[in-house]
Amino acid sequence: MTPPTRIVIVDDHPMVTEGIQSILESYDEIEVLACLSDGQEIIDRVEDLAPDVILLDLNMPGVGGLSATEMVLEKRPETRILILSMHDSPEYISSALSHGAMGYVLKDVPTDEIKRAIDVVMEGQRYLCTGAKGSLAPLERPGREQLTNREQTILLQLAQGKSNKDVAQALDISVRTVETHRKNIKRKLGISSTAGLTRYAMEHGVLQGTGVSL
Repeated sequence: MTPPTRIVIVDDHPMVTEGIQSILESYDEIEVLACLSDGQEIIDRVEDLAPDVILLDLNMPGVGGLSATEMVLEKRPETRILILSMHDSPEYISSALSHGAMGYVLKDVPTDEIKRAIDVVMEGQRYLCTGAKGSLAPLERPGREQLTNREQTILLQLAQGKSNKDVAQALDISVRTVETHRKNIKRKLGISSTAGLTRYAMEHGVLQGTGVSL
């Protein structure tokens, strides 16, 4: 029997979290592990909770959704993050995706669409709800997925010939996290070898530090 999809909801509005929780708990194949009220809480607890998917509010006091996305994925890169937001502007959406979110869902979508979004990201695919997809269309470029800032940083380290262990020590993250980032970088760039990553880094100015945040 397939284990249920483990969900954490993070939003500083109790009515929102309670509403989503009641919807999701009506599905046998979903288990809501926790409802949290701010970004720092999920950063602190993500390893213990070990969720498959986090439904994460974009705008919260303290640590907001974008910063929380990056920090959560540092600790547990296999978790999928779905941003919940009232904003459908292209800038918000593209920024969320560039920080590592797997999907973007507007808070006013029909209830069954949240479930569909969870199913899609669990399959490893990106999900944009209808309103978000329409807003993002002018900004989308054909071709490769964009690397996140962290992936660019790790690409720089790898292109300098460092091992996964070296990169993990330099960035104070686990070797497993580096391996996951490395796999995602190769997938996004369509590159299968370390030599190919180095060549890409040279051709795109990464070795000179262009666009890389260390």
